[in-house]
Amino acid sequence: MYIKNTEQRYGIITICIHWIMALLLIGMLALGLYMTDLPTSALKIKLFGLHKEFGILILMLVLVRLFWRLSNKSPSLNSLPTWERLAARAVHWAFYGFMFALPISGWLITSAANLPISFFGLFTLPNLIAPSEQLKSLFGEIHEWLAYGLIATICLHIVAALKHHFINKDNILKGMIS
Repeated sequence: MYIKNTEQRYGIITICIHWIMALLLIGMLALGLYMTDLPTSALKIKLFGLHKEFGILILMLVLVRLFWRLSNKSPSLNSLPTWERLAARAVHWAFYGFMFALPISGWLITSAANLPISFFGLFTLPNLIAPSEQLKSLFGEIHEWLAYGLIATICLHIVAALKHHFINKDNILKGMIS
């Protein structure tokens, strides 16, 4: 197993970052969908706090992930048709967009609500904007639609990986598992 990516395969760092981010993102989406329907309670407030803390963790990790991606080569996709190569690259860059936009829009919601964001008790983030009920509502809508976009993109990504594994019978999926 290589540490860095090669022309033929992903390295262990990329694979680990991929699966850690996948688990965090899917967990955050599930938590977000669950907690928004809860009645106001101590549990809901605790879950929102965890959602914010893990959202900031995702924002930090996506910076690490982007640095690693830009400082590493990606395995060649030359065996794929041009449209699949373009689609794969577009989906991956869409993921980066979502991984930045969702935590930032969440931070903007919290700032507009004039609520603190503690990062697991280690530090508190400053508000990005002045309190505003209108902006809180606007960024709440944006955050929600970004989450739905991320869900759709994850589904597309999974379907494409399964297509490569079961229909094309190539090593695309295997390259991200081992």
